[in-house]
Amino acid sequence: MYSRRKFLTTTALATAGLGLAACRDAAQAGGNGVTPAAPSPANAAAPVALGPLNTRAIPSSGERVPVIGMGTSGSFEVGQSAAERDPLKEVLARFFAAGATLIDTAPTYSVAEDVMGALLAEQGLTEKAWLATKLSGVTGRDAGMAQFEDTLRRLKTDKVALLQVHNLGDLKTQLAVARELKAQGKVKYVGVTHYVERAQEELANIVQAEKPDFLQINYSVASRGAEKRVLPLAQELGVAVLINRAFEDGKLFAQVKDKPVPPALAEAGVTSWAQAFLKFALSHPAVTAVIPATGKPDRQTDNLKAGTGPDLTAAQRDALIAAVA
Repeated sequence: MYSRRKFLTTTALATAGLGLAACRDAAQAGGNGVTPAAPSPANAAAPVALGPLNTRAIPSSGERVPVIGMGTSGSFEVGQSAAERDPLKEVLARFFAAGATLIDTAPTYSVAEDVMGALLAEQGLTEKAWLATKLSGVTGRDAGMAQFEDTLRRLKTDKVALLQVHNLGDLKTQLAVARELKAQGKVKYVGVTHYVERAQEELANIVQAEKPDFLQINYSVASRGAEKRVLPLAQELGVAVLINRAFEDGKLFAQVKDKPVPPALAEAGVTSWAQAFLKFALSHPAVTAVIPATGKPDRQTDNLKAGTGPDLTAAQRDALIAAVA
């Protein structure tokens, strides 16, 4: 597969005139998105200051959250060596320095919760994190409760902001578990998730019937099925929306190989394809935040830039759709 790393490496110098991100990354590493060797704690670079990040309100409460969050699938599923964990420390440092807080994880992302919990605690960031996790792959109330208690242990906390029923599994029972935990004060919001377009009609029906605080779904410039029903319905019912797979698991970068970012997006401050794809997802009025996953500090900085400046206009969205087609 043509990876984001390879794409960014080969195109950064060609697109350097589009903005500061490409110039910065080319100077540091020979190309946009190429991460230099992880610094040791003794000489780690200071977090890059960005912002201010845009925020949006959660409809059920009015609480505002930054529009760029962070996923953990894959990126935080690592071992215990310094070579694996030091870059993640910098990823988190840049994330919080920019004013971001929303971190999405799940107990079924192998060791992601353990790694995240340990790194947040080590850097004194646990209380700053807006943690979203899931009830995942379990059946029955007791199993759901036990999984959640284990999640709290792994994340080294006594509560989370959002508890979601992952991929609608054992929905009725696990949603009841999430609501019970909300009543106990261990969870602030409850939600439901999925990650493929074929599930969106079912997800929309559930959102209409259950009116959760949040839903999480895939949406990108290349997969726009959520626009048909689930996003308008969420907007109508006041359900917050988290977007996953805004990069199509990296496949979007292959689709724009050797293409420049559309010049029309420069007015929105877009200087990279990653920013363009994230801003596209954020440009739908129903969307609350997008949660790209990365274990690379420079990519984290690039992603965070998508949360600043104006949203894309309809014309800019159309230009991006045409560029990816």
